[in-house]
Amino acid sequence: MNSMSKVFAAFLAVALLYVFPTMQAAERQDDLSQMMVYNAVVQFTDAVRTKGYVTPTMYNDFTREMNATGNQYTIQLEHLHKTYHPEYTDPANPNTFENKFTTVYEGYYENAILPVLYPENSMAKDDPSRQYRLQNGDYFTVKVESTNRTMAAILRGMLGIEGNQNRSAVLARYGGMVLNEDY
Repeated sequence: MNSMSKVFAAFLAVALLYVFPTMQAAERQDDLSQMMVYNAVVQFTDAVRTKGYVTPTMYNDFTREMNATGNQYTIQLEHLHKTYHPEYTDPANPNTFENKFTTVYEGYYENAILPVLYPENSMAKDDPSRQYRLQNGDYFTVKVESTNRTMAAILRGMLGIEGNQNRSAVLARYGGMVLNEDY
Protein backbone atom coordinates (compact mmCIF):
# COMPACT_ATOMS: atom_id res chain seq x y z
CA MET A 1 0.00 0.00 0.00
CA ASN A 2 2.96 2.29 0.66
CA SER A 3 4.12 2.00 -2.97
CA MET A 4 0.61 2.88 -4.19
CA SER A 5 0.62 6.11 -2.20
CA LYS A 6 4.06 6.99 -3.62
CA VAL A 7 2.79 6.48 -7.18
CA PHE A 8 -0.25 8.62 -6.44
CA ALA A 9 1.94 11.32 -4.87
CA ALA A 10 4.26 11.28 -7.91
CA PHE A 11 1.29 11.57 -10.26
CA LEU A 12 -0.15 14.43 -8.23
CA ALA A 13 3.23 16.20 -8.18
CA VAL A 14 3.55 15.92 -11.97
CA ALA A 15 0.03 17.24 -12.40
CA LEU A 16 0.61 20.16 -10.07
CA LEU A 17 4.06 21.05 -11.38
CA TYR A 18 3.55 20.65 -15.12
CA VAL A 19 0.03 20.04 -16.39
CA PHE A 20 -1.96 22.70 -14.52
CA PRO A 21 0.55 25.55 -15.08
CA THR A 22 0.65 24.63 -18.77
CA MET A 23 -3.13 24.65 -18.90
CA GLN A 24 -3.32 28.00 -17.12
CA ALA A 25 -0.81 29.51 -19.57
CA ALA A 26 -2.82 28.16 -22.51
CA GLU A 27 -6.04 29.61 -21.10
CA ARG A 28 -4.32 32.97 -20.62
CA GLN A 29 -3.24 32.79 -24.27
CA ASP A 30 -6.89 32.25 -25.26
CA ASP A 31 -7.89 35.27 -23.16
CA LEU A 32 -5.20 37.40 -24.82
CA SER A 33 -6.32 36.22 -28.25
CA GLN A 34 -9.92 37.08 -27.36
CA MET A 35 -8.92 40.59 -26.29
CA MET A 36 -6.74 41.17 -29.37
CA VAL A 37 -9.46 40.00 -31.75
CA TYR A 38 -12.19 41.99 -30.02
CA ASN A 39 -9.99 45.10 -30.11
CA ALA A 40 -9.27 44.56 -33.83
CA VAL A 41 -12.99 44.07 -34.59
CA VAL A 42 -13.95 47.23 -32.67
CA GLN A 43 -11.24 49.35 -34.32
CA PHE A 44 -12.07 48.10 -37.82
CA THR A 45 -15.83 48.44 -37.40
CA ASP A 46 -15.57 51.91 -35.86
CA ALA A 47 -13.25 53.03 -38.68
CA VAL A 48 -15.77 51.81 -41.26
CA ARG A 49 -18.68 53.44 -39.42
CA THR A 50 -16.80 56.73 -39.11
CA LYS A 51 -15.47 56.85 -42.68
CA GLY A 52 -18.44 55.27 -44.43
CA TYR A 53 -16.36 52.91 -46.54
CA VAL A 54 -14.06 49.87 -46.49
CA THR A 55 -10.80 49.73 -48.44
CA PRO A 56 -8.53 46.75 -49.15
CA THR A 57 -5.87 48.31 -46.91
CA MET A 58 -8.30 48.60 -43.99
CA TYR A 59 -9.43 44.97 -44.43
CA ASN A 60 -5.85 43.68 -44.83
CA ASP A 61 -4.73 45.49 -41.66
CA PHE A 62 -7.71 44.04 -39.82
CA THR A 63 -6.98 40.45 -40.88
CA ARG A 64 -3.24 40.88 -40.20
CA GLU A 65 -3.98 41.96 -36.63
CA MET A 66 -6.14 38.91 -36.03
CA ASN A 67 -3.71 36.50 -37.63
CA ALA A 68 -1.03 37.68 -35.17
CA THR A 69 -2.80 35.56 -32.53
CA GLY A 70 -1.84 32.37 -34.37
CA ASN A 71 -5.44 31.21 -34.72
CA GLN A 72 -7.57 30.81 -37.84
CA TYR A 73 -10.82 32.74 -38.15
CA THR A 74 -13.98 33.04 -40.18
CA ILE A 75 -15.01 36.63 -40.77
CA GLN A 76 -18.61 37.59 -41.43
CA LEU A 77 -19.30 41.10 -42.69
CA GLU A 78 -22.84 42.47 -42.74
CA HIS A 79 -24.00 45.73 -44.29
CA LEU A 80 -27.66 46.64 -43.85
CA HIS A 81 -28.53 49.37 -46.33
CA LYS A 82 -31.46 51.55 -45.30
CA THR A 83 -34.07 52.25 -47.98
CA TYR A 84 -37.51 53.82 -47.89
CA HIS A 85 -40.44 52.37 -49.79
CA PRO A 86 -43.58 54.47 -50.33
CA GLU A 87 -46.87 52.87 -49.40
CA TYR A 88 -49.74 52.75 -51.91
CA THR A 89 -53.18 51.25 -51.61
CA ASP A 90 -52.82 50.22 -55.26
CA PRO A 91 -49.15 49.95 -56.31
CA ALA A 92 -50.11 50.25 -59.98
CA ASN A 93 -51.75 53.65 -59.40
CA PRO A 94 -49.39 56.44 -58.20
CA ASN A 95 -52.39 58.54 -57.12
CA THR A 96 -53.08 56.13 -54.23
CA PHE A 97 -49.99 57.21 -52.27
CA GLU A 98 -50.79 57.07 -48.53
CA ASN A 99 -48.20 59.68 -47.45
CA LYS A 100 -46.30 56.98 -45.56
CA PHE A 101 -42.97 55.26 -46.10
CA THR A 102 -41.75 51.88 -44.88
CA THR A 103 -38.12 51.57 -43.81
CA VAL A 104 -36.48 48.44 -45.21
CA TYR A 105 -32.94 47.20 -44.61
CA GLU A 106 -31.36 45.32 -47.50
CA GLY A 107 -28.57 42.99 -46.39
CA TYR A 108 -25.19 42.73 -48.11
CA TYR A 109 -22.59 40.28 -46.90
CA GLU A 110 -18.97 39.34 -47.60
CA ASN A 111 -19.97 37.74 -50.93
CA ALA A 112 -20.99 41.26 -52.09
CA ILE A 113 -18.36 43.28 -50.18
CA LEU A 114 -15.15 41.35 -50.93
CA PRO A 115 -15.52 41.41 -54.76
CA VAL A 116 -15.54 45.22 -54.58
CA LEU A 117 -12.38 45.23 -52.44
CA TYR A 118 -10.61 42.54 -54.48
CA PRO A 119 -11.86 42.73 -58.09
CA GLU A 120 -10.66 40.48 -60.89
CA ASN A 121 -8.68 43.36 -62.46
CA SER A 122 -5.30 44.78 -61.46
CA MET A 123 -6.42 48.15 -60.08
CA ALA A 124 -4.23 49.81 -57.46
CA LYS A 125 -5.22 49.27 -53.82
CA ASP A 126 -5.98 52.95 -53.36
CA ASP A 127 -8.18 53.18 -56.47
CA PRO A 128 -11.59 54.68 -55.50
CA SER A 129 -13.42 51.90 -57.36
CA ARG A 130 -12.07 49.45 -54.76
CA GLN A 131 -13.87 51.21 -51.91
CA TYR A 132 -16.99 49.51 -50.62
CA ARG A 133 -19.18 52.48 -49.73
CA LEU A 134 -21.91 52.71 -47.15
CA GLN A 135 -24.36 55.50 -46.47
CA ASN A 136 -25.20 57.46 -43.37
CA GLY A 137 -27.87 55.53 -41.43
CA ASP A 138 -26.81 52.09 -42.69
CA TYR A 139 -25.66 49.41 -40.24
CA PHE A 140 -22.33 47.61 -40.40
CA THR A 141 -21.51 44.55 -38.28
CA VAL A 142 -18.48 42.25 -38.10
CA LYS A 143 -18.49 38.78 -36.53
CA VAL A 144 -15.27 36.83 -36.06
CA GLU A 145 -15.03 33.25 -34.86
CA SER A 146 -12.00 31.01 -34.44
CA THR A 147 -12.06 27.78 -36.42
CA ASN A 148 -9.13 25.92 -34.91
CA ARG A 149 -8.78 24.18 -31.54
CA THR A 150 -6.46 26.09 -29.28
CA MET A 151 -3.90 24.55 -26.94
CA ALA A 152 -6.21 25.17 -23.97
CA ALA A 153 -9.04 23.27 -25.68
CA ILE A 154 -6.71 20.39 -26.50
CA LEU A 155 -5.44 20.20 -22.89
CA ARG A 156 -8.98 20.36 -21.49
CA GLY A 157 -9.95 17.54 -23.83
CA MET A 158 -6.97 15.43 -22.74
CA LEU A 159 -7.83 15.91 -19.07
CA GLY A 160 -11.50 15.19 -19.68
CA ILE A 161 -12.73 18.57 -18.46
CA GLU A 162 -13.90 19.85 -21.83
CA GLY A 163 -17.31 21.41 -21.32
CA ASN A 164 -18.47 22.17 -24.87
CA GLN A 165 -16.17 20.96 -27.62
CA ASN A 166 -18.10 22.81 -30.33
CA ARG A 167 -17.56 26.20 -28.66
CA SER A 168 -15.13 28.59 -30.34
CA ALA A 169 -12.25 29.73 -28.17
CA VAL A 170 -12.39 33.22 -29.70
CA LEU A 171 -15.62 34.92 -30.68
CA ALA A 172 -16.19 38.63 -31.28
CA ARG A 173 -19.18 40.53 -32.69
CA TYR A 174 -19.47 44.29 -32.99
CA GLY A 175 -21.33 46.78 -35.12
CA GLY A 176 -23.48 49.85 -35.30
CA MET A 177 -24.86 52.63 -37.43
CA VAL A 178 -22.72 54.31 -40.08
CA LEU A 179 -22.13 57.84 -38.84
CA ASN A 180 -20.42 59.54 -41.74
CA GLU A 181 -19.79 59.45 -45.50
CA ASP A 182 -16.18 60.57 -45.87
CA TYR A 183 -15.69 59.78 -49.56
